[in-house]
Amino acid sequence: MTTSRMTSLAGTTAFVLAALAGVAAVAPAQSIASRVARVSNGTVRMTFAAKPGICGSGNSIIHSNGRGRTTWSDDRTSRDVEWESDCSHGPARVVLDRRDGELTDLRFYVGGRWRPAGADVVDLGTVSAHDAADYLVSIAQSEKGSMGEKAIFPATIADSATIWPALIKIARNSDLPRGTRTQSVFWLGQAAGDAATANLNSLVIDNSVDREVREQAVFALSQRPRDEGVPALISVARTNKDPEIRKKALFWLGQSHDPRALDLFEELLTKK
Repeated sequence: MTTSRMTSLAGTTAFVLAALAGVAAVAPAQSIASRVARVSNGTVRMTFAAKPGICGSGNSIIHSNGRGRTTWSDDRTSRDVEWESDCSHGPARVVLDRRDGELTDLRFYVGGRWRPAGADVVDLGTVSAHDAADYLVSIAQSEKGSMGEKAIFPATIADSATIWPALIKIARNSDLPRGTRTQSVFWLGQAAGDAATANLNSLVIDNSVDREVREQAVFALSQRPRDEGVPALISVARTNKDPEIRKKALFWLGQSHDPRALDLFEELLTKK
């Protein structure tokens, strides 16, 4: 083979390899949203890593955070309490139904395995947990129906994703459905750490947020660990300008059976 022929082949090979590398680089960069949008009618599946402590069993999903467990399940729970199945740790699985280019249903599982897919099912495979959380939050921020509400819970358990600032914005956005906003507050209340309590407090005192959402924030405070939740509720009961919000805080303090709550009740009842 002549030198010029070898040079030509080498150049062609380098060009092909560069083109293939370009394709490989573009594919992962495509957003989940753009891949889902290509499916006008059908079902889209995706899989992503769940946070540590998340496991799934049938229709139930359990989050153990070292201080207790939160269990979520849908309406199809079994009445049989004489047995229990193993709880599978990850991955998280989301199913999206699309009809005429619109999102019509969203389902969520943890663990297990996919059943064989039909011809109308597009499986995105394993996607970045961070990208999955961003996509699910974007649904909550834009959908005017119930899909936004359904998207929040799976977003909260995506591994290494911080979505609490976005949930605060959702809770404050009066253009979104109330169900989406109250769901945001509820899962914010399940977040670990002092930041969650501080964010809930900011929602309670913000009179631009409608009352039902603020009441949900008070409830979420009541679900926090006692050393976080009780002082926050006492502060609400003492200082909030909305009497209905103060009543809600006092109600949940009454359920806490905490001595600090009893001290407040005594103070209020004996005040002249």
